[in-house]
Amino acid sequence: MTKHFFGDTAVLTGRSLRHITRSLDTIITTAIMPIALLLLFVYVLGGAINVEAHSYVSYLLPGILLITIASGISYTAFRLFLDLQSGIFERFQSMPIARSSVLWAHVLTSLVANLISLVVVVLVALLMGFRSGAGVLAWLAVAGILILFTLALTWIAVVAGLSAKSTDGVSAFSYPFVFLPFISSAFVPTHTMPGPVRAFADYQPVTSIVNTIRDLFTQQPVGTDIWTALAWCVGILIVACILARGIYRRRIA
Repeated sequence: MTKHFFGDTAVLTGRSLRHITRSLDTIITTAIMPIALLLLFVYVLGGAINVEAHSYVSYLLPGILLITIASGISYTAFRLFLDLQSGIFERFQSMPIARSSVLWAHVLTSLVANLISLVVVVLVALLMGFRSGAGVLAWLAVAGILILFTLALTWIAVVAGLSAKSTDGVSAFSYPFVFLPFISSAFVPTHTMPGPVRAFADYQPVTSIVNTIRDLFTQQPVGTDIWTALAWCVGILIVACILARGIYRRRIA
């Protein structure tokens, strides 16, 4: 049964990835907004923002990477919604394939597409002066956190794609995730914010994730932020995965 699941997931993931390769504009579009924000904040607003020992592009990059992921998951929800509307799920149900492999194919496709977009954004940041003395293990830790964050948001995208009633609804669901980094430590230190805003910024998930990635890049002790970040990512992933599977079972029943 396990072999059946992995084989079916691989085939369906290949199908989804072929769709991506035929429309690379989705990956390019995903990267354009984060890159535009990177350019805007570094070259227009960065001179007025004091982040002490860090160059602003290095300070900013972790938050931009999270925005890249938040932008990319909207395409996952959209592709899933289109599959539902086209009736292809019903055709899959008539075939001897593992049911959950259909969802996992979309999730893995999202992971691949987002990783490509993240690499593009990091390359642009390097051209803009981003430098890190982090070793291989630190970079692997950053990659692990970004992958976990991508999986967590992607399963939320699956919930949205399965639940949406229109293309407008499925396209708009990711907006809060895109703007959440703006009320965090991604762009400015939280101690510069008014009291109630700072309280929200300090305890929402993006701040702990951004702080962890920033500390890894700058070879600083990560402290408790890494455990908070992992707890948020794993918690969101588990809840979203359970919800998505429940909604999927109802939709195809």
